[in-house]
Amino acid sequence: MPNPTAPRSRAQVYRRRRITVGVILALVVALLVYLPLTLLAPLSKASAQTISSPAAPQATAAPVFPGYGVGAIGAIGWDGVLAQSGDGQPHAMASITKIITALVVLEKHPLAADEDGPSVTMTAKDVGYYSRYQAMNGSVKPVRAGAIYTERQLLELTLIESAANYAQTTAVWAYGSEEAYLAAAKDWLVAHKLTSTTVADTIGLDPGSASTATDLVELGKIALTQPALAQIVDTKKMDIPGVGEVENTNYLLGHDGVDGIKTGTLDGYGANLLFSATWKIGGHPVRIVGVVVGAPDHRTLKGDLVNLLTTTRAGFHSVDVAAEGTAFATYQTVWGQKSQAVAAKKESLLVWSDTPIAVKVTAAETGVALKGAKLGTAVFSAGPNTVEVPLALSKKITDPGPWWRLSNPGSLG
Repeated sequence: MPNPTAPRSRAQVYRRRRITVGVILALVVALLVYLPLTLLAPLSKASAQTISSPAAPQATAAPVFPGYGVGAIGAIGWDGVLAQSGDGQPHAMASITKIITALVVLEKHPLAADEDGPSVTMTAKDVGYYSRYQAMNGSVKPVRAGAIYTERQLLELTLIESAANYAQTTAVWAYGSEEAYLAAAKDWLVAHKLTSTTVADTIGLDPGSASTATDLVELGKIALTQPALAQIVDTKKMDIPGVGEVENTNYLLGHDGVDGIKTGTLDGYGANLLFSATWKIGGHPVRIVGVVVGAPDHRTLKGDLVNLLTTTRAGFHSVDVAAEGTAFATYQTVWGQKSQAVAAKKESLLVWSDTPIAVKVTAAETGVALKGAKLGTAVFSAGPNTVEVPLALSKKITDPGPWWRLSNPGSLG
């Protein structure tokens, strides 16, 4: 049995020294590897935990339609109509029919904003239209053979003064005959999916020229896409050489933002108005298109439409969906720091009635970052309207330091 107190042999001493040196070298190598891996390794990123941010529900719109006839309200950009009243059946359009005439003519002879278009010389046939529609108690304006008008002037006489004879002149000039025009108009209605609208003449004296309130709202939207037409229907009065002053039959022009579109009157069927108005609701522009068909008379209709405009306007809401600093997501790092993804600026959204507001938050992961670093967006939508709110880091996230890194190697990225 070896004696533990006996002196070690030289071989034993060398062996122990080699073991000691090996252990020390191993420790040094381990430290040389471990320290860079821990002190310089990337940190695990914190994922965003989104916060539910529902917008407050808005009041239900309650447009007040007249108690007679049929009506509807729509808005540019919104599909279909926003509200309607009445039986939903086609009714005589009266002179609103002339809007279709103008649009079908513009299909063949386009007219840019402020453009006059080609010149048209009046003939004995055009003088005959004057006599024909005057005998039918239609609205007419004087004409003489040999007079020359531009396409734009013909449309102005048709839509501002609502002159039946000039509507007929314009349609026949464009298509060669009333029959050819009517065929083109029917094709145009099909192409624009106005399936509940029929045309029996160019001017609306025939009650067979009829449409539903919903189709008429769509017709108004289409009319406003034509720059020249939108200018004409928003003109209160003007002077046309050889005719004199023409004054718009739309008595609501200029009231509460009304900027179009066309009146209509037909004995036995009542008074109509296809109208548009442009408003700003909390800084958001909105253009509405509405119609009422079948009023007892225009005096009664005017008063009721003022109320309809007021109550329709009240149905739009500018909703603050985010204030600057509103939190949409939170972050917590593995080393315990916390921050948030917050709205970088205030935003609002235009909403009709009680339309629900949806929000989609997209926020990226984050590691060490400065305050204000861009992280993503919160996108709010209601109907056709959307608004994008940029998100930023509410406070900086800093490195946890060497001691935490050395003591938490398993939490490094």
